[in-house]
Amino acid sequence: MKSNLKTVQALTVHFALYSLSTLPTSSFSTFQLSKASLQIPPATELASYWELGYLEMENASKKWVFKGNKALEAADAICVRGVLNMLNDNLNGDDNKPAIPLGHGDPSVFPCFRTTAIAEDAIVEAVRSAEFNCYSPTIGILPARRAIAAYLSQDISYQLSPDDVYLTVGCNNSIEVIISVLASPSANILLPRPGYPMYESRAAFSNLEVRHFDLVPEKGWQVDLDSVEALADENTVAMVIVNPGNPCGSVFTCQHLKKVAETAKKLGIFVIADEVYGHLTFGSNPFVPMGKFGSIVPVITLGSISKRWIVPGWRLGWIVTCDPNGSLKKSRGAIPQILEKTKDDFFAKIIKICSQAADICYDRLKEIPCITCPHKPEGSMFVMVKLNVSLLEDIDDDMDFCLKLAREESVIVLPGVAVGLKNWLRITFAVEPSTLEEGLGRIKTFYNRHMKQQ
Repeated sequence: MKSNLKTVQALTVHFALYSLSTLPTSSFSTFQLSKASLQIPPATELASYWELGYLEMENASKKWVFKGNKALEAADAICVRGVLNMLNDNLNGDDNKPAIPLGHGDPSVFPCFRTTAIAEDAIVEAVRSAEFNCYSPTIGILPARRAIAAYLSQDISYQLSPDDVYLTVGCNNSIEVIISVLASPSANILLPRPGYPMYESRAAFSNLEVRHFDLVPEKGWQVDLDSVEALADENTVAMVIVNPGNPCGSVFTCQHLKKVAETAKKLGIFVIADEVYGHLTFGSNPFVPMGKFGSIVPVITLGSISKRWIVPGWRLGWIVTCDPNGSLKKSRGAIPQILEKTKDDFFAKIIKICSQAADICYDRLKEIPCITCPHKPEGSMFVMVKLNVSLLEDIDDDMDFCLKLAREESVIVLPGVAVGLKNWLRITFAVEPSTLEEGLGRIKTFYNRHMKQQ
């Protein structure tokens, strides 16, 4: 069977976008390129076509031995960006209401979240200096690594070295690197549920077995440490925590983090701490870095400037080994100025906006009977809420809810299935307060339209 040109183009777009780390999993179906949309079969389907020889060229030969990546079929985690693209495609083009994005993780488009001028000026100065136009070392330039080490050392009792720091192209690239390093035959990794799906996607591509431990909503989304102990075995290499939490908006207490460290030590595994939302907290629990407990258990910290500085497009992240006992030791030119010179009033402004938005979100959600918020968000930009579909007339599940909400009210929220919890929703509150108010009001209107009649 010969493939048509469109299918070949779709395959090309899929792998090009994958190489740019834009859509790293198998569960997307549609991209939108400018105004035109290009329909693309699911990645698993493409892999099957390639495996069966359906994607043949004009010079096809039965001797060609290249085949599709089997890992595509195993990568059954849902891509957040792919789901959001699908919801965007479901918006009603004839609806005059502006679309309200309550499912994204990028508030930089809103003026109130613009980054500090110090950060912008640092980028301009670094470019104009011409000092950073050359190739950099694989691990990143020394001034940037030195600045990150000093920045992270402020919150722990020991001094990090530049040699502990490895620069990456955003935090997603940090995840790719650490998962690739850990992947080996028969190894497994423990991931939180709900959680950030990039970990599961990368593990599938690397043939690293995933085992999920639960986060308990009734306890502020704390780690179920009993389930961690039950899941681990001699082939477990690490456990992942995300703090402050995406998608839950939770912030772990110092006491809970210490228990996590002690559990990991007992099991003989290290902790990967995703702290990309570090210090973006506004509840009763302050942010405590997992590296504080590096003397108990080796910690690999993943972070970036994307969230605290509201610059996700700058794509600069890091991997840091927090290991004072030595258990594991057997755009970069602007980083020093950004980390060292950003004033506290910028961070205070962002925290105030997020705190007010979290209050609005929590209070307005109480007005929607089909939605329950078990824990008020205290950090990051998200809140997880439970959806009771039994109160709705014609809604099957969280995905159906989100698709119809996008179509009828031009509001985008993320279905919980995308982060591992069916019939939950992840709502982003990092938007302009007035936009958030309107978006939540539209969700209430949607509920009133679809509620079951007594």
